[in-house]
Amino acid sequence: MPAKAAPKRSKSVLKRARQTEVKTLKNKSVKNLLRTLSKNVREAVDNKNADGAKVILKKAISAIDNAARKRIIHENTAARKVSQLTRLVNSLSPSAAA
Repeated sequence: MPAKAAPKRSKSVLKRARQTEVKTLKNKSVKNLLRTLSKNVREAVDNKNADGAKVILKKAISAIDNAARKRIIHENTAARKVSQLTRLVNSLSPSAAA
């Protein structure tokens, strides 16, 4: 039996594969940035650095919202992450309501 020939690929399939590869790399770098910023916020909270945590939180929220706007992460995921980080930073300062 003769060996099967490799399937032919159209130009559009090859281009789509290149585009996907570029987008995947970009999305990975953005997600890595989000993880790093979240970790930095948590470290600042662990060190009881309220002012530093607030500054880093502002950068993290901006990056998370930007990623959601570009559909790198789902908008509900973004909202959940922002809420969790904000609650964490707010736990450092005494609440006015209590």
